[in-house]
Amino acid sequence: MQILVVEDDFISRRLLCRYLESYGECDVAINGNEALAAVRQALASGGNYDLICLDIMMPGITGQEALERIRALEADHNLGKGFGARVIMTTALEDEDSVQQAYEAEADGYVTKPIDKKRFQAVLEELGLGTTVEN
Repeated sequence: MQILVVEDDFISRRLLCRYLESYGECDVAINGNEALAAVRQALASGGNYDLICLDIMMPGITGQEALERIRALEADHNLGKGFGARVIMTTALEDEDSVQQAYEAEADGYVTKPIDKKRFQAVLEELGLGTTVEN
């Protein structure tokens, strides 16, 4: 599985990568601009990410904006709904408006920080991504 972790906080980035290391290769981006560049590059090379973990609160392009642009890039490459990356929003925001905005922008999951490993793995399983790679 090809994974992209988009997180401006170093500790959160490392934690997510550690949780995901048994699922597949993990690329990182520290902001929305880097995330968009990584998605563009993957799509241009004929591939795409299977999973993107996307922080909502980042400087510059927010996670919400990045998600909308990622979905537009996927549509431009004929990846309709359900054929692009699975996107899990990761954030400290638990309010109903933030959750609803994420799902309206076609997020597939939503996990609040601090991220509990078992809860995170449950979300992966709900999305059909629960199989780990044997090392």
